[in-house]
Amino acid sequence: MSDLLQQKDRKYLWHPYTQMHDYAERDLLLVDRAEGLMLYDPAGRPYFDTISSWWCILHGHNHPTIRAAVHRQLDRLEQVLLAGLTHEPAILLAEQLVERTPALLAKVFFSDNGSTACEIAVKMSLQYWRHRGRPERRMFVGIKRGYHGDTIGTMSLGGVPEFHQAFAGMLFDSLRLPTPYCYRCPMGQTQGACDLECLAPLETLLAQKGSTIAGLILEPLILAAGGMIVYPAAYLTKAAALCRAHGVHLILDEVATGFGRTGTLFAMEQAGVVPDFLCISKGLTAGYLPLAATVTTDEIYDAFYAPYAEGKTFFHGHTFTGNPLGCAAALGSLQVFDQERPFERLAMTIPHLGARLARFKELPWVGDLRQLGMIAALELVLDKETKEPFRTEDRVGWGIYQAGLKEGLILRPLGNILYLWLPISTTVAEIDEITERMYRVIADPANLNGWRK
Repeated sequence: MSDLLQQKDRKYLWHPYTQMHDYAERDLLLVDRAEGLMLYDPAGRPYFDTISSWWCILHGHNHPTIRAAVHRQLDRLEQVLLAGLTHEPAILLAEQLVERTPALLAKVFFSDNGSTACEIAVKMSLQYWRHRGRPERRMFVGIKRGYHGDTIGTMSLGGVPEFHQAFAGMLFDSLRLPTPYCYRCPMGQTQGACDLECLAPLETLLAQKGSTIAGLILEPLILAAGGMIVYPAAYLTKAAALCRAHGVHLILDEVATGFGRTGTLFAMEQAGVVPDFLCISKGLTAGYLPLAATVTTDEIYDAFYAPYAEGKTFFHGHTFTGNPLGCAAALGSLQVFDQERPFERLAMTIPHLGARLARFKELPWVGDLRQLGMIAALELVLDKETKEPFRTEDRVGWGIYQAGLKEGLILRPLGNILYLWLPISTTVAEIDEITERMYRVIADPANLNGWRK
């Protein structure tokens, strides 16, 4: 049966972010079921899901509390439009999100994925300024190596050319700031001894063009898809203060970082900032069903609140906006937070993960080790002294991916960046097993020659 499925996969399926030629004569891992941190193939062989199935699994696969919440909802209502109608799960989830985010965030607009959550924030910001009589505020600022999704709008704000350069002719103009990349500082400063010089361009930009800028969009504390680049909380604190001083909206993309992965419920808490827009998805339902939300302030909401004839309605929506099953899964996940108190466990597992990874830094091809909560990244280099990276054609990540499968690990490096994105349910014993197997993979230089495999 597995062989037949693999044949049908090659014949019918086009996988995301995957060069299908790589699998012309090679089978993909066929996942049959999952439990906790483990994925199982049809033969029952287990694999650690070290990247939380694209960063969304929080409490492990097949958690009974979330599963039961979805089952209960399935018996009542599976789908209904949220335009002109409402339902209990959406109402209760919106209430919970407002209660668990900073006090100024008061209104919830649901959608179905992280890209749309960010694009909604951008559209709301743009329309807000128009309603307030400031149509000249229409430019947005992003970060080089930032990533906010794959819609046309979010690609226009992202700074990862490997993903988006094929569509450059379709994108709208936006402004870019240098990457706060401490290991490869764009300002030539020494890691750990700078004065956030990489924020000087934002200061200059706001001083010169602040009156024409609608908003700044940031991933708080880590540029994830751009290379797992962890930056200081002080950078976010100062950037938020600059935005506030110039009346520029701050849009925080917590699609990847939200719901505990960084050690706090939201990464922004570590910088003490409150955005005008908070974009969440992935961990919102703990990975069980597609759902996203854009949480904003009463000030933003009030700019749209008017008689229909005034033309201030926010014309944006999705068929599955606030889907009852997705909302039920999210409520189930929040119930797990309340019942299992994962932050008490994280107080032990986060430092333990750091301690277990320390020896990786001794390997001659590990140039940098970065950690933010249950996220960790190793930047692999050809030369540790010069920080010379491996060439793209070396395909280091491809070799590591294949070696990881042999060790029972799902590893999906971003080019030269090998990372872990672990569920917050991960135990000390599981960290020990994952890091031991990963060390065997990365310590063998033969596994860095992906182009040969």
